[in-house]
Amino acid sequence: MASRFHQGKYTPKNPKKYIGKKLPMMRSSWETHFARFLDTNPNILEWASEGIRIPYTNVMGKKTTYVPDFLIRYKDKNNKIVTEIIEIKPYNQSVLKEGMNAKLKATVVNNHLKWEAARRFCKAKKIEFRIVTENELFPKNNKR
Repeated sequence: MASRFHQGKYTPKNPKKYIGKKLPMMRSSWETHFARFLDTNPNILEWASEGIRIPYTNVMGKKTTYVPDFLIRYKDKNNKIVTEIIEIKPYNQSVLKEGMNAKLKATVVNNHLKWEAARRFCKAKKIEFRIVTENELFPKNNKR
């Protein structure tokens, strides 16, 4: 069955900035869009796709591993170097709402378990963690 999402390897145009061990695998068009931004933005110093593994316990109580989408290092507006883990996720998979079907609710709860593990990991490493949805990727198209 064909995937309804754009997937494939991304070849960086600025390979010196890419610090991943292998060519980045994009699992959606949104990830590809974000990778292009990282690759071409002069404030991005380094980036990797799926470069970190974080242990967590999933919604079923099983110990497993969360692999966030991106690890980036950039200069902020004050010229400070910031290291951040970024997760790209649809807004509807990030917020619990009344009337959600059971499958989507389980997805949201599991995402929150992953993100709590990521926040603890980042706090210990003194780095940032951020979830990026379509609202941040495509601000002119905000529709909730």
